[in-house]
Amino acid sequence: MLLWTGLGNPEPGMSRHRHNVGFMAVDRIAARHGFAPWRKRFRGEVAEGRVGRHKVLLLKPLTYMNLSGESVQQAAAFYKIPIAAITAFHDELDLAPGRVRVKQGGGAAGHNGLRSMDRMLGGQDYWRVRIGIGHPGARDRVTGYVLGDFAKSDQDWLERMLDAMSDTAPVLADGQPELFMTKMALLAGEKG
Repeated sequence: MLLWTGLGNPEPGMSRHRHNVGFMAVDRIAARHGFAPWRKRFRGEVAEGRVGRHKVLLLKPLTYMNLSGESVQQAAAFYKIPIAAITAFHDELDLAPGRVRVKQGGGAAGHNGLRSMDRMLGGQDYWRVRIGIGHPGARDRVTGYVLGDFAKSDQDWLERMLDAMSDTAPVLADGQPELFMTKMALLAGEKG
């Protein structure tokens, strides 16, 4: 079984925040692949289903971003899921809006959700689907930017990217991150 967790904040008023693009990604995957309804478990919401030929547990921690790792660790421990079978979908300031990159391991780069996962999982060797939201340009504007809603002008690329991600998810589940990124870029119309 694979554990795919979207990172975000649970308040309804935060659902369109840039910081919640991880929640948006797993919601779209659940809908596209006919997952069972979301239910509360492991201090989060989980949905079970299949992506391609793989059984996947989707998780949205309800602990708020800074404590995401607590929910992820509980689910991973219960199902005995190794760290290399865990993937976090999260916002990435250092990527242009709509760009998606996948990597295994690495630092948290100031992302509190990843920092919490590193601490609770006792390592960094889980996979990350880094979803570009762009940077506001100045460090002192970052908090307001990530905790702000996507702009109306973002909706076209955001919807294309989420659709491409859910359509290409079986390639990711098969353990082919390079092919996943290539197909994502083609489907989402990524430039550069």
